[in-house]
Amino acid sequence: MKTTRWMGSLAGAAAVFAIGVASASAHVVVLPDNPLPPTAGTFEQYTMRVPCEKNDATVKIVLKIPKGVSFVSYEPIPGWKVSEAQVNGQEVVTWQATAGGIQPGQFETFPFLATNPSQPGVVAWDAFQYYQDGSIVAWTGQPGTATPHSTTQIVAAGAASEANADADTEAGSNAASAGSAQSFGLGWTTADTMVLAASAVSLILSVISLVFSVRRDLNRP
Repeated sequence: MKTTRWMGSLAGAAAVFAIGVASASAHVVVLPDNPLPPTAGTFEQYTMRVPCEKNDATVKIVLKIPKGVSFVSYEPIPGWKVSEAQVNGQEVVTWQATAGGIQPGQFETFPFLATNPSQPGVVAWDAFQYYQDGSIVAWTGQPGTATPHSTTQIVAAGAASEANADADTEAGSNAASAGSAQSFGLGWTTADTMVLAASAVSLILSVISLVFSVRRDLNRP
């Protein structure tokens, strides 16, 4: 019985940790394909990644193109049709499922080309995810909220050139940066890191509690 109780406590702590990691990574995100920072005024290939987080399929995604960004073209995805419209002076692109959509536990990627704003700064990608049950998740919140929009830092041309030169002259540092870029390429944000840290602390506290429980049981006659 004692062993079973200990194993149950440890399993519970592991479950808390796993839930924290899962909730931290499940966002609709728009990411530049180029590992270098997007440059103002240039063409850029982006990819929107959409995970299905409910028990119903995702059947439509609406993406508001940020002010200053110009949507150019998209890559056809089997089972989806794309339409463009102007809503209150803002460009809106819609991906509508023509088949089963994105099933629970799956994700889909939607590549497209766009022209970056002429000035450096941060652009926000507001997205609306439609589910088969009629519910809608608005990914329009600020970073750190439950449903944050994805953001992209646009840099000046000179800054991008300096970043490229630094990468060429520091091969070792470039390798480490590549690993970091891959991690953040999954949509990892500061808020996600905080959730992961909280989950890790919860796991550590659970293990400490388990150790004291084991000691108490061993000291009993």
